[in-house]
Amino acid sequence: MWDLRRFGEKTALIEDQGEHISYAALADEADAFAAYLRKKEGGERPLVFIFCRNSIGCLLGYVSCLEHGAVPLLLDERLDEQLVKRLVDTYQPDFLYLPRESSIGFLESDWGELDCCRGYRLLAGDQGSEVALNPALALLLPTSGSTGSPKLVRVSHTNLRDNTRNIAAYLELDENERPITTLPPQYTYGLSVINSHLWVGATILMTGGSVMSREFWRFFREEQATSLAGVPYIYQVLNRIGFMDWELPSLRILTQAGGRLGSDLHESFGRYAEKNHVRFYVMYGQTEATARMSYLPPERTLEKNDSIGIALPGGTFHLEDEEGEMVLETGHPGELVYTGKNVTMGYAKTREDLAKGDERGGVLHTQDIAVRDSDGYYRIVGRTKRFLKLFGKRYNLDELESLLIQRTGHQDCRCTGSDDRLCVYLTDGTLEPEVETYLKEHLDLSRSVFRCHVIPEIPLKANQKTDYQKLNGEYENDRKG
Repeated sequence: MWDLRRFGEKTALIEDQGEHISYAALADEADAFAAYLRKKEGGERPLVFIFCRNSIGCLLGYVSCLEHGAVPLLLDERLDEQLVKRLVDTYQPDFLYLPRESSIGFLESDWGELDCCRGYRLLAGDQGSEVALNPALALLLPTSGSTGSPKLVRVSHTNLRDNTRNIAAYLELDENERPITTLPPQYTYGLSVINSHLWVGATILMTGGSVMSREFWRFFREEQATSLAGVPYIYQVLNRIGFMDWELPSLRILTQAGGRLGSDLHESFGRYAEKNHVRFYVMYGQTEATARMSYLPPERTLEKNDSIGIALPGGTFHLEDEEGEMVLETGHPGELVYTGKNVTMGYAKTREDLAKGDERGGVLHTQDIAVRDSDGYYRIVGRTKRFLKLFGKRYNLDELESLLIQRTGHQDCRCTGSDDRLCVYLTDGTLEPEVETYLKEHLDLSRSVFRCHVIPEIPLKANQKTDYQKLNGEYENDRKG
């Protein structure tokens, strides 16, 4: 994937606790670690669940898997035990790779510990599936935030190489870059930062700290970070804590993706970038496209406020109407369709799906509604299906409903909202504390981004399906109130 040894003794990773590792050492340790990731009988490649944090130990396991033929599934290290069990039962991995202090007591009797490595431990089981992994499959990523959904995105080696190369090209990255981590590796945006900088031999500053903490900014200044990536929530926090008034002479690049930033913040950070000679890239992507599909060139940031820009090098966009016909007129909405080598192979919902080949043929229907302006730049104006993004993570509203109904046993539970708030509607008020606890403790949602409402009944349309338009009206009234 990266050919790490070509960068020799150049520092690859630095942790905020002082640990560091060179490219040559990272390659050597990845080779040594791979000896534990034994191939199964018949030479089939193993499946490895990696529970992620921004650390050298985590990245060592990820690099070793990609360089030596194992297929990793990247997961949130804080994922609820029952959701982990659901995924283990569904996909039957050969190995679990997780932080040393992590507890998976309900599983450990079935797993043997092979090795401890830089704060991580590797567990091996004997329940691995006989279903062979497709030869093109490189990586598995979750689709929906932290819900623990068994629905995964199947990423090929070609997808990874193409998207990584193109991101590095349009961001003009080189070995002098020193990005600081602000997003977790299991999130496709956070992973793309790691992949693209390893591609060019940069030094990645690894921290799990929040941009709200003094320690984060101490590390930023001491190590002279050159770039920072953020979803809209991070930019809201930066604006609130006075970031634009600070002196950060090493900063050269700001990138934003994971949802719409908003016109005011877009303009504010655009003007900050212009004043401080920082390149500010607004980008658009989905896990189904490996990471990125478009970027807004920095020189047009202020001119094209709210735009997602143009397609990546090697990719193209077009719009389609409801009949699948191309929309050619400027300013007319249609579903945004992307074509490129970074379009992933398809989804997996079962272990058997991991044997499948490419089901998309390089074409992705994004389910976002967009318009194209006279310069060929695109702007998102809506969505064709029910999902939202909170803190940059995508949540399928139908899936959230299913989880809450299963949890409470209450059928009259519905979800709606927008990218700044999830709204849950219940007809039984006694369930409100249980729902709030579940969202906070099991899905790791901050109380500030969701609200429960008790209503007399769930509104229905004539066909007896839920009338989400009426619920959305309730949500808008709530926002105004």
